[in-house]
Amino acid sequence: MAHEIWMDNGRASMMYVEEVPWHGLGTKLDKPATAQEAIKAANLDWEVEKQLLVAVGGTAMQPIGKYAVVRKDLWGRPDCPVFGIVGEDYTPLQNRDAFSFFDEIVGSGANIYHTAGALGKGERVWILAKLPGYIRVVGDDITDKYLLLSNSHDGHSSVQVKFTPIRVVCQNTLTMALSQGPTVRVVHTKDVHKHLRQAMQILGIINRRFDELGEAFQNMAKVQMTEERSQSYFNLVFPNPRDPEDWEGTNQARQNRQWAHYFFENGEGNKEAGVRGTLWAAYNGVTEYIDHCKKPKSKQSDDRRLNSIWFGEGYLVKARAFNVAANKMKEWLQ
Repeated sequence: MAHEIWMDNGRASMMYVEEVPWHGLGTKLDKPATAQEAIKAANLDWEVEKQLLVAVGGTAMQPIGKYAVVRKDLWGRPDCPVFGIVGEDYTPLQNRDAFSFFDEIVGSGANIYHTAGALGKGERVWILAKLPGYIRVVGDDITDKYLLLSNSHDGHSSVQVKFTPIRVVCQNTLTMALSQGPTVRVVHTKDVHKHLRQAMQILGIINRRFDELGEAFQNMAKVQMTEERSQSYFNLVFPNPRDPEDWEGTNQARQNRQWAHYFFENGEGNKEAGVRGTLWAAYNGVTEYIDHCKKPKSKQSDDRRLNSIWFGEGYLVKARAFNVAANKMKEWLQ
C-alpha cells in the first residue's frame, strides 16, 4: 500500500473538511462534523471483538489464553484483518465509545470535528476536534486550538488525547511537540471506561493548558536568535549520531539542520514583524520542515507523513524541538 490510510473495499477510511489531503483520499465534508457524522463519513462505524486462539494438534484443539482482536463484521472472512494479539484483561474500546468520550469533552452534538480516519489495516483510529478560541502569539500570528484523540485496536497502544495547536498561517501542527505534559493516556483494561471518566476530569484543565502553551509560544517570540543561538538550537534538535563513523547519519543531520534553518528564515509567516529572527520562527522552521517537506525514512513512502507527524518519527523530532526551545528560552530570557 502506498499510503497508510486504510482502504476498506476500495473506500478510504477517512473524512476531512476544507483542503484535500496530499493523498487525495477520503470523504470531503462541506463543514465540520458531529462525532456520529465523522464516524460514518470516515467509514469507522464498525466494532471489534476478541476471538480466542487455540493450538491445534491432530484432531485436538487447546486454548492458549490469547485472543485475536478482529473486526466483528469481517470475522470468518479471508480478508478479515487481525489487529493484534492480546490477553484476557484486554478490553476493546469501540470507535463509537472513543468518539463519544471525546464528544463529552468538547460538547455533545457539536460540529467541530475536522478530520477522522484509520491507519494501517484499521488498527489505529483518530479524530481531530477544533475548540473555540485561539492563541495569539504576536500580532496577527495565531494558532487554533485542537484536540487529537487516537485509539488503537492492536493491543500495544493506549488511548491518547493530546493538545494540538495548529499555526494558521502555515498549518504547521505543533501537535506532537508536546510528548510530555498535556497528554492523557488510558490503557485497555477491564476498567478502561472508568479510566476514561477519570481522564475527563484531567481534561477539565484544557483551557489552563492552552493558556500555558500560549504563554510559551509568546515567550519564544520574545527571544531574538543570534547566529550562535540558531546553531545551538538546530544542533540540539538534529544532533549528529553518536557513532562518529556514521557518515550517512551525520550527513542527514546536517541536511536537516540546513533545511530547518532555511524555513526559519523563509518559512510561511516567519518574515512578519515580531516573528522574524525569533525562537518562535526557529521552532516553526522545524515544524514546517517536518510537516510539509521532510519525507519519512526510505522504507516508507511520502504518503505516510500523517502517521509520521502525529505518531512516529516526525512526532519525536517536534517533541525535541519544543523541549529544546522551552529549555533554551529560560536561559535566553534571563
